[in-house]
Amino acid sequence: MGDAPTTKVDLATLTPDLTTFLGKSAYLQLAIFENLSRVVRTAPSTEAKSALSKVAGLALVKHQGLVAEIERHGEDPAAIMEPFVDEIDGFQRITEGNDWFESVTSCYLTAGLLDDFLVRLAAGLPGAAGDRIVAILEADSGEAIVVAELLTAIESNPRLGARLAMWGRRLVGDTMLLARWTLRPSDNHDSDEARIEPVFTELIAAHTRRMDALGLTA
Repeated sequence: MGDAPTTKVDLATLTPDLTTFLGKSAYLQLAIFENLSRVVRTAPSTEAKSALSKVAGLALVKHQGLVAEIERHGEDPAAIMEPFVDEIDGFQRITEGNDWFESVTSCYLTAGLLDDFLVRLAAGLPGAAGDRIVAILEADSGEAIVVAELLTAIESNPRLGARLAMWGRRLVGDTMLLARWTLRPSDNHDSDEARIEPVFTELIAAHTRRMDALGLTA
């Protein structure tokens, strides 16, 4: 759910090999789709179901695009994604939320932050494959639709806003840990951190803008 940073910091030395990147990102998009499908299923109104189903569809398109890229390289998508299932499923469990509103907020904030990060990381992939993957990940994620749904709920219940602000702040740490997990560290920890720190600073700034869009304090 892109709000892509504008200042480019080179993460190429920390970008995983193509197969690993595709396995992690394809399964992550599938998990995002599953989460959105869950909030569609439990939405409080037909209008909300219809709106959020469009967002789920956009996540599925990203997943399918990455799967097609795996197949393009002669690999089996399920086998390539399988090693990363436990880590991503574990992340989804701890960020799912305690009710529908927290779950929708998680879909908005965690997917947005991770998409931003993966776009930056994909820039380090080789040649035309890297360009295709960046285009897939930069595609529209339907953030405006999710924001509209959450704003309607918050405006009708100001106390909900305070709770979602707290929940949004809690999500940052776990999401940053998952972003860090996607990296391929080098032997030089200090150099790695020098590259990662400005990127994470920009990701937190983008997270703050997403919170601002809901009228919440990051």
